[in-house]
Amino acid sequence: MPTPPLAGGTAGPAALRPLLDTVLAALHDGAALRGGPLPAGGPDTVTPRTRTATHPLIPDHGTGPHHALRALVTALAQGAADPAHPHCAAHLHTPPLALAAAADLAASALNPSMDSWDQAPAASALEADLTSALATEIYPHAPSPDAVITTGGTEANQLALLLARERHGPVQTVCGANAHHSIARAAWLLGLPEPVVVPAPAGTLDLTALDDALTQLHRPLLVVATAGTTDTGEIDPLDAIADLCTTHHAELHIDAAYGGPLLLSPTHRPLLHGLDRAHSVTLDLHKLGWQPASAGLLAVPEHHHLAPLHHHAPYLNADDDTEAGLPDLLGRSLRTTRRPDALKIAVTLQALGRTGLADLVDRTIATAHHLADLITKTPALDLYDRPTISTVLFRPTGADDHTVATVRRTLLQRGHAVLGRAHTEGRLWLKATLLNPHTTPQDLQALLDLVTSTTTDLLTGPPADPPTGSQAHLRTGPPADPLTGPQAHLRTGPPAGEAREVAPQTPATPHASSAPAARETPEAAMPAPEATPPAPDAAP
Repeated sequence: MPTPPLAGGTAGPAALRPLLDTVLAALHDGAALRGGPLPAGGPDTVTPRTRTATHPLIPDHGTGPHHALRALVTALAQGAADPAHPHCAAHLHTPPLALAAAADLAASALNPSMDSWDQAPAASALEADLTSALATEIYPHAPSPDAVITTGGTEANQLALLLARERHGPVQTVCGANAHHSIARAAWLLGLPEPVVVPAPAGTLDLTALDDALTQLHRPLLVVATAGTTDTGEIDPLDAIADLCTTHHAELHIDAAYGGPLLLSPTHRPLLHGLDRAHSVTLDLHKLGWQPASAGLLAVPEHHHLAPLHHHAPYLNADDDTEAGLPDLLGRSLRTTRRPDALKIAVTLQALGRTGLADLVDRTIATAHHLADLITKTPALDLYDRPTISTVLFRPTGADDHTVATVRRTLLQRGHAVLGRAHTEGRLWLKATLLNPHTTPQDLQALLDLVTSTTTDLLTGPPADPPTGSQAHLRTGPPADPLTGPQAHLRTGPPAGEAREVAPQTPATPHASSAPAARETPEAAMPAPEATPPAPDAAP
């Protein structure tokens, strides 16, 4: 076998081009075989099928690049939960923009390592400019704001606690019951006291309880507020929390991993009023920024706040090299080798600009409001509350928690939809986290129809003339023509003739809604797809 070509250099693009054709074809074929937001059948079906398609992973003799790419990428795509599908809406797992994914390919081909300048001359300059620009968005009035790129919100939150510890010693963290789990984990990893958890009875941190806690606790204190909770997307009262921190001489960290990109929208930026009063802010652009993971940041108002991250390794940042003008990159992360994630972010920001990104944010939030409107008009469903960002909680009317959980798992098992779950106000809710700006009103209605029909099936039993065959209940669409050739083993459903599609149904006699009263907020009209064209290069 000849020596495989490399991705870099002047010859690299020519070597990549035919391989990319194979990858793109495999991505298409895998998605077509899947035929929905995720593969039907659950782990008992997906795992053995994937193993059959990909094994042996280490053969004695290689199969060649095109065969390996075709087999493994097709299998991965067929078995994926695809966030680009409008019914894949469980988590803060965004469908990445096509241009961001393309930029990520360039980063992989060039493969700069962001731990010394001689491995990443241009990439280090781009990262420095990008982090400074994004930090300035958060701290527009600070003299020298800065940020470091992280693997996501979890690493950024851990860095925030680490920097507070380095400033003040073993700080006592205070957070709401709505805070991300990474806060408690970071305190544990750093040997800090267990966080004091303040109630968040309405989904946001209770100010009176926070005031009482700060009054009783010994300093130094670090309060953690959340701008976009994982369960409901709520935003804590940032300005009021900052006031309490000032009164009690506590520092403030704001976890804006989810809600931070609202800064780019003139319409929704007021929701983050007070963000610039924090001593540090977490941002995660592989959520509401449409980036491939990873794309997190930790921002601080003053560059020197990052000084504790400095580390010396003579083979990477020798003193005489630094004195001679070579940038010292080791203080830009706790990691040594790391990818140039700044490239895809910079490409996206430059390609779309402020208005393009604001449009993506605005239409995504409008989509969430439209879903809430549809739920309120559906007697068989209860809405938890109107969305703050793009998270919508709802549940079948009159159903108990066991039924709600079973509806979710049944939708997963059938390959119909990926919905999350959230437990709040003593009940379990289905969670739709909408991050796809291409989702249409028809997509949303179809999703609700799937929920109501599945609930009816579970509560009233299977429909008349049930399908036959052990896998009939997994059918997600009409029978397909039998596959032939090397892809035949990748079938996602039973052979034609074994099952029929079950049409969605709605309950004949809806129950009275028992959901909490929704807040009185103006309805946000969802823009019609033809009224506002999608942003350039956005993934379809």
